[in-house]
Amino acid sequence: MLDPKFIRNNVERVRAAIRDKGDSADLDRYLELDVRRREIIGEVDGLKQERNRASQEIGTLKKAGQNADEMAARTRELGATIKERDTALREIESEIAEILSWIPNVPHPSVPVGSEENNEFVRDWGTPAKPEFKLIPHYDLVERLDILDFERASRLSGAGFAVFKGAGAALARGLIRFMLDFHTREHGYVEVATPYLVRRECLFGTGQLPKLEDDMYHCPTDDLFLIPTAEVSITNLYRGEILKESDLPICLTAQTPCFRREAGAYGKDTRGLQRVHQFDKVEMVKFVHPDTSYDELESLLASAEAVLQALELPYRVMTLATGDLSFAAGKCYDIEIWAPAEERWLEVSSCSNFEAFQARRIGIRFRHTDQKGVDYVHTLNGSGVALPRLMIALLENYQTESGSVRIPDVLVPYMDGLTEIG
Repeated sequence: MLDPKFIRNNVERVRAAIRDKGDSADLDRYLELDVRRREIIGEVDGLKQERNRASQEIGTLKKAGQNADEMAARTRELGATIKERDTALREIESEIAEILSWIPNVPHPSVPVGSEENNEFVRDWGTPAKPEFKLIPHYDLVERLDILDFERASRLSGAGFAVFKGAGAALARGLIRFMLDFHTREHGYVEVATPYLVRRECLFGTGQLPKLEDDMYHCPTDDLFLIPTAEVSITNLYRGEILKESDLPICLTAQTPCFRREAGAYGKDTRGLQRVHQFDKVEMVKFVHPDTSYDELESLLASAEAVLQALELPYRVMTLATGDLSFAAGKCYDIEIWAPAEERWLEVSSCSNFEAFQARRIGIRFRHTDQKGVDYVHTLNGSGVALPRLMIALLENYQTESGSVRIPDVLVPYMDGLTEIG
């Protein structure tokens, strides 16, 4: 959520953010209501001062034995007017809050303007494999190797779900263990295990609600939602708290399943593991000092890249343009991994700086050590790589001519000694 003072002082930047992110918040109505709100507050303050003076004069008149009926009537009239203005103020503030909840974060000046086609290349790593034999796409390969079962999963839950089996389940488990160990041992993150169901206000806090409610799995009886990403539950761990400046940065990581309805995505990249409704992901979340948040973003990105480098998987880093940027993010890097059998880049990790946008909605602040006052922390999030697309890249990049899949050396200790699938 943006600071109302920031909106007043940066109207055109906010207007551009709404336009460039493809949102539709009614900024003009917000500004109109904001002016009216401040007018009413000033008017009410004046009326209260007048009522206080009238009350004092009533006391003076009564002490002097004089009639105070006229002044008492004026006091009652002022009270009624104040009550009326307070009611109007509450209605205005309610509408302001509703509009404000739909105003997106303002992109950082370094973010390119435009749609997905305007995403900017930052760097790449590794050389995409060009084997002499014909590669088998992952969705056919998993059937040959008998490590995933989409048909039986559909009987359980419908389309868009998968059952991992045998070496496939072992590979999924091994990758999760590897990534958690990598981030805790190499990058200093603290592992947490968080709930998979969260309250509505948690999703509002991280910016998924109200905009993305159609993509959520909702349990209406309890008004709880299955998390679309561990970012939601981890970021809300410090809801309403005031941290110490010396506590920052706080770096947490967790593995959770993620649940997404993917409303409107049917028929698009739905084959195999490309787009599923339930998948595992290892998440990284940082709570940092505002002065260092963009340095921390680069560090977060480096941690996500290090996973792919350790697995020796070719990738590229892109800076997302405004139209591809999430509602809450100020800047985001996508890491795209190469799937050689399909000859395409797959987005496998996103590293975002939300600045104070989420913290303001959630109420996470820190107290300065050497000066008075509190400020909102900056929050950052990076998926330390979504499991389905990571598995696609592994299956296709480490495929052998015989149709088996070699296990990367760094992953073998997490596979109970298994060095090859098939």
